Amino acid sequence: MQKVIPLVTLFLFLVIPGSTRIKGKSAKIEWLTPEESERRLRNDPRPVLIDLYTDWCGWCKVMDRKTYSRQGLIDYVNARFHCVRLNAESREEVKWGARVFGYNAQARVNQFALAITDGELAFPTTVIIPADGSKPQSIAGFLDIKDMEILLRYFGEGMYGKVDFEEFRKKIKLSW
Repeated sequence: MQKVIPLVTLFLFLVIPGSTRIKGKSAKIEWLTPEESERRLRNDPRPVLIDLYTDWCGWCKVMDRKTYSRQGLIDYVNARFHCVRLNAESREEVKWGARVFGYNAQARVNQFALAITDGELAFPTTVIIPADGSKPQSIAGFLDIKDMEILLRYFGEGMYGKVDFEEFRKKIKLSW
């Protein structure tokens, strides 16, 4: 019996902290407002990833569960992007650059959502504003983890504008 107590104590000492660490490792995407993202861009130029969604969008919820919850993606976007989650139907003003975008009652969406998608709204839409601040690139529809990894690595590794996307897609080795 006296030999069992030290073994149990040793077991608890080694296993409990390890299991807590594993649970604690599960990070989340650091979602910012457009304004917070723009402030960070001044000192830390990176591409901006915008998740454009609505509360009623079923595929937006699926993308949250199946794509944005993957640890490889989370680690990558937190390291290489400023991430914005924006409800396209938000009535709150959005400030970006020198402009202020309000709610468009006729279209029932925020003008910022219209601006960054060139008026082509679908939900979900993933928008990436390249690190150089050039024209936002919007990709409408659900993206599974494979398609999202290709897209994020293309922008996150600075290949946008330098390498043809199809060329990049053929050569990339997926890891998430």
